[in-house]
Amino acid sequence: MMQKTRPMPIEEGLENGLSILREGYLYVSNRHKIYHSDAVKTRVLGQEAILLGGEEAAALFYDEEKFKREGAAPEPAVATLLGAGGVQQLDDEAHRHRKKLFLDLMSKERIEIWAKMVEKYLYKATKEWMTKDSINFYEESQKVLTRAACEWCGIPLKEKEVDKRTAQLISMIESPVAVSTRHIEGRIGRKKGEKWISGLIAEVREGKLHPAEETALYQMSWHRELDGELLDLKTAAVELLNVVRPSVAIALYFAFTALTLQQHPEEKAKLTGDNPYYLHMFIQEIRRYYPFFPFNGAITRKDFVWNGYQFEKDTLAIFDFYGTNHDPRVWENPEQFKPERFSDWHNSPTDQVQYKLLAQGGGSYSAGHRCPGEWNTVRAMEIVTDFLINKIDYTVPEQDVGFSLVNMPTTPKSGMVFEQIMYKG
Repeated sequence: MMQKTRPMPIEEGLENGLSILREGYLYVSNRHKIYHSDAVKTRVLGQEAILLGGEEAAALFYDEEKFKREGAAPEPAVATLLGAGGVQQLDDEAHRHRKKLFLDLMSKERIEIWAKMVEKYLYKATKEWMTKDSINFYEESQKVLTRAACEWCGIPLKEKEVDKRTAQLISMIESPVAVSTRHIEGRIGRKKGEKWISGLIAEVREGKLHPAEETALYQMSWHRELDGELLDLKTAAVELLNVVRPSVAIALYFAFTALTLQQHPEEKAKLTGDNPYYLHMFIQEIRRYYPFFPFNGAITRKDFVWNGYQFEKDTLAIFDFYGTNHDPRVWENPEQFKPERFSDWHNSPTDQVQYKLLAQGGGSYSAGHRCPGEWNTVRAMEIVTDFLINKIDYTVPEQDVGFSLVNMPTTPKSGMVFEQIMYKG
């Protein structure tokens, strides 16, 4: 029996990529509001695409029987943020096999080691911060996380290399939808980063470098694919950067955590109160409320009908993370910062959060395309929140802390400047 279909709304224009650059995080959700639909056809980068958003559409987008990732990422993102051949671009058994490699690195024990390293390098950085008149917390957080991520992954990093490697990693993060020189910097950063990491992997395989077996450097160096072959050096480097780069991207959340504590000082009392779960609620609300990465792509595997709309095989779909995290059908008063909305979310992301909170992807954490480093992110944010409230004192001078919803990704414009930094006690 054939399903009844209805026409899907269509955005006018032969090419609407410039609208994405003009509207940024709001581009997809603006189209959904204009056309009163969770699915809207458009054209971007010379091809037809369907713009999706909302909880119900998230369940569709992460249905692996209907969508695949191979070929979905646009070339500018592959050349900067993602790298070619990484886990995000795999499907089916190849994806599950590769993702297990990442999940094995994210055991509870290893996540706690990661947390201790973040804390260690925050303390070390503070010794330097105390000698300065002011610091840019976003920029300093990048270096803290580069040091922590490299040590956690077993990557040797000399102090004189920190600024260079941090700049390369951040250029990959900030450049996928940037224009002009910033995008070029991202391409260069990607090439130099892969050369750096592939050189280390080659040294491991040649017996010149001996990282601990539980580290990402060791595991990526010796990972074998389904055919029993080692990853080629370039792909192994891409995957190791897929651990390091997102770990440094958390600096975006560190800056927004500092902003939140400044703009919502009442939260400090709640965070030091009697509710031991409030810290987790606070962090989840930061991840929901503030922009991180705006959207993701997939390609339809087959023809199907959803909500009366016909989807044709080999069509690009773009799913809206930011708009879904601010969807009033899912979140009451979504433009309010309200950690209490998570008071009953005591289960893991694979239970209640799968298709609602999409800060780092959605669907199944263990088998799907949700980010395997999600718990590393949460744990690092727990550390930095406690650090800013309980471990140091600082003043926040007058500055422009607004953030653009056009720039992707975005941070407070000032980066959060701190002055008069001191250890407590």
